Amino acid sequence: MSTDTKKAVLVAVGVIENAAGDIFVCRRGESQHQAFKWEFPGGKVEDGETVPQALARELEEEIGIQVSDCAPFMRIEHDYGDKQVTLDIRKVTAFTGEPHGREGQPSRWVPVSELSGYDFPAANSPIVAKLQGE
Repeated sequence: MSTDTKKAVLVAVGVIENAAGDIFVCRRGESQHQAFKWEFPGGKVEDGETVPQALARELEEEIGIQVSDCAPFMRIEHDYGDKQVTLDIRKVTAFTGEPHGREGQPSRWVPVSELSGYDFPAANSPIVAKLQGE
């Protein structure tokens, strides 16, 4: 096996929509990969976890909601050069709690039509496009 082979990191991502149809987004911290870019919340799937389990854990930790239901939305593989990611994106269809940046990160509800005005990591572009029906 060559030493330059990168293992893709599997990431569970949540597209959280409120009753008004707005989508919840957070801004990445200074020390994170793709610092200061906006993102759909989620995180790395740990060994032994399913994607829905990882998503529920990450969203509880990051934004303080309890996911009661989610549905597959899309899957994206992206190579940033320094890091390869596989994003397993789920539409969060039912949750309790009011999402907020539990780790101090800026976060907000954004109308779908305004998402393209936010600076997302390149891997998130297809999510925005699908949400906007492009």
